Order: sequence, then structure tokens, then C-alpha cells
Amino acid sequence: MSESHHSGFVNIIGRPNVGKSTLMNALVGEKMSIITSKPQTTRHRIVGILSGDDFQMVFSDTPGIIGKPSYKMQEVMNRFAFSAFEDADLLLFVNDIFEDYKEDDPVFQQIKNFEGPKFFVLNKTDLAMPERILGLMKWWNDRIPFTEIYPVSALQKTNTDKLLEGIRKYLPEGPEYYPKDQLTDRPERFFVSEIIREKILELYHQEIPYSSEVIVESYKETETNEGKPLVRIYAIIFAARETQKAILLGKNGQAIKKLGTEARKSLEAWLESKVFLELHIKIRKDWRDDERMLKHFGYGD
Repeated sequence: MSESHHSGFVNIIGRPNVGKSTLMNALVGEKMSIITSKPQTTRHRIVGILSGDDFQMVFSDTPGIIGKPSYKMQEVMNRFAFSAFEDADLLLFVNDIFEDYKEDDPVFQQIKNFEGPKFFVLNKTDLAMPERILGLMKWWNDRIPFTEIYPVSALQKTNTDKLLEGIRKYLPEGPEYYPKDQLTDRPERFFVSEIIREKILELYHQEIPYSSEVIVESYKETETNEGKPLVRIYAIIFAARETQKAILLGKNGQAIKKLGTEARKSLEAWLESKVFLELHIKIRKDWRDDERMLKHFGYGD
């Protein structure tokens, strides 16, 4: 390791569905956050760590900032998002080519008040004409004194290497906060529940994905009869109403069977192991407004 070591906390903020999770996954080079086309996919602050011999970047993917929260859960998600302003060494504000902001939006003042380096990252540039991209960059640059501005496509990994170079340039001198081979601060159980929830977001519609939460009750590493790795997972899907249980199950249990199959495939690819997955459904009425249940699901402060 060289004598000078640079490290810092790089927090990613922005509205739902602008590509924050895709960006973090592209920067870290691993799948840390679940990604779907639905907004409000990310519910927690998720850390991804990128380390080299002389640097360590600790990325934090936050939930999208919700303008008018409808539930206590969304209020907590907003607290997770706004806490990113408090403990960042460097701020990545992500917007895409479709989102429009008004200048009285609270996030404007929050970004202006942030005293460290702040980057404006314009995402999904692969879907826009050059004049649209240049116009948006100028609009933001005229209003907030960003340290750097980067047009990127996180999905295509366009310009993400230049963004990484920029981040590294502004990292302060600092220690290793985590072991160099560590990729996240979350346990495997958390990512298992997130992968199952990702499949719920993909396979179900309307209110079901937003009314569901997943808890991994049991996670056991064992072996098959042939001596190959096997992970046995018992997970519970919590829903907010009885009517949602019927939808989650589907006719003759076909919907939850498909969910189990799709989740198992993704888990096997992620864990690089054969997986036995058992899913059950429980009802916790209006859990999104129940402080005790929110803490149980990891939404405590």
C-alpha cells in the first residue's frame, strides 16, 4: 500500500427511478441494489464498497426522495435519503433526462448548503438528443455551483469510468473504513430478502409490490447428497391486507410458485450455490404505518 491513502463516503441522492441503484452497481462493479422499472424500489440505505491499494470509496445508495409521503414507511425512507447530506464526504446528485425540478424544491437548498464536493450526474443520456443533454446541464449549472457535472448512462456504463476518476480525485486522505475485500456492510440475509422483493416488484402489479415486505427467517448453508453447496432459505412475505394474500398466492398457488422459481434462480446466480427456497405469506394489517413493525423490518432510525 502506498503511503498516501484516500478514502471517503460517497452518497447518492435523487428522486425515485432516476437510476441511483443502477449507477451504484455500475460504479462498484457488483449488484448491491435491486433494480426494477418501478419507482421506490430502494427502501433502505445500502452501502457498496470499492477499494484499491491506495483508495477506498464507500458508496451509499439512498431511497428516492418522495415529495408527499403517504405512509410512515415513506417518511422513514425520506429520512434515510436526507441523512445522506449529513455524513457524506462527496455528494452525487443524480437526475435523469425526464425529471423536471422547480427551484423551490427543498432539495435545491440542501444541495446548496452541502459544503463538500458535489457532483451533478445526468443519467439516461443514451435516451436523449445532445441538445437536450446540454440544455439540462446548463439549467442545473446556472442554479447550483456543482463541483463537477457528468452526463452518463449507468445502464450502458457510459462515462461511469470518468465519474469514478473524478470521485477519486476529490477523495480526502483517510483510513480504510472496511477490509479491502469487503463489498458491503449488509449481511447476506438482507440481500436475499431484497432479491425476493425484486421479483415481487417484477411479477406483481398495482399495490402489491408496495404493500409487501420480505423477512428471511432462516438461512442455512449445507450440502447436497453429492457434497455440493446448498443454501436452505425460509422467507416470509408480509402483506398489508387479506385480499393481497390471495393475489400473492394466485389461482391454485401458481403466482407464488412462479415467484419462488424466479427468486430461486436469481439467488442461485448471486450465491453461486444450489438454493432450496420456501416462501410463506403473513398478513400484518397496515404495517407501513405501524412503528413496531417498521422497526422489525429494519426501518428504525
